[in-house]
Amino acid sequence: MNMNKNFIKALVATLVVAFAGGIGAPMVASAQTSKDKARQKDKNLMRNLGVGAGAAAIYEGVNGRTTNAVVLGAGAALAGKKYEDSRKAQTRESGTRKVYRYRNGKKVGYYKHVNNKRVGYYRI
Repeated sequence: MNMNKNFIKALVATLVVAFAGGIGAPMVASAQTSKDKARQKDKNLMRNLGVGAGAAAIYEGVNGRTTNAVVLGAGAALAGKKYEDSRKAQTRESGTRKVYRYRNGKKVGYYKHVNNKRVGYYRI
């Protein structure tokens, strides 16, 4: 009976951690296009799955079920990788960035890109 209570407590804690990031999502989503919303939704899903699978892996490992812990840990690592890839792609697509030029090992200027289009060159 005590084991069931501990399992339920761990499960509830895992779900709380996994879905805690979803609270701020509606505020961010209101200023985005449908493509951006879909990318953000997928990114949030990968983050939550990674956190949930990681917590479940720790729980399984503590209770001596190493095979389950390894499988869940691998799933958490994959979700984390997909989250990072999605985060970097989102930044690359939607933001302003600078591509620096170098001469003899020193920065001499940069190209400014907005939404993947070069908008100007600036000397330093």
